[in-house]
Amino acid sequence: MKTDIHPDYHYVVFNDLASGEKFITRSTVTSEKTIEWEDGNTYPVVDVEISSASHPFYTGKQRIMDSAGRVEKFKNRYAKFGKKA
Repeated sequence: MKTDIHPDYHYVVFNDLASGEKFITRSTVTSEKTIEWEDGNTYPVVDVEISSASHPFYTGKQRIMDSAGRVEKFKNRYAKFGKKA
């Protein structure tokens, strides 16, 4: 592999603003903010608005849409469209 062409890949703490959950992983993203993690080391912190800790799909709190009602509304709205008077 060529040297000096890959971005710096290091440990980063992601802070979910919606749930307050923090998790550490490796990433190329950087940040000026830092935090001392549970292992005693200091890592950069990146704030995210939503993650698997707060996303409805992963938490099981997903809303079910009434698709049948939406289809009926669409049909009623455009029922007269295209008919000759």
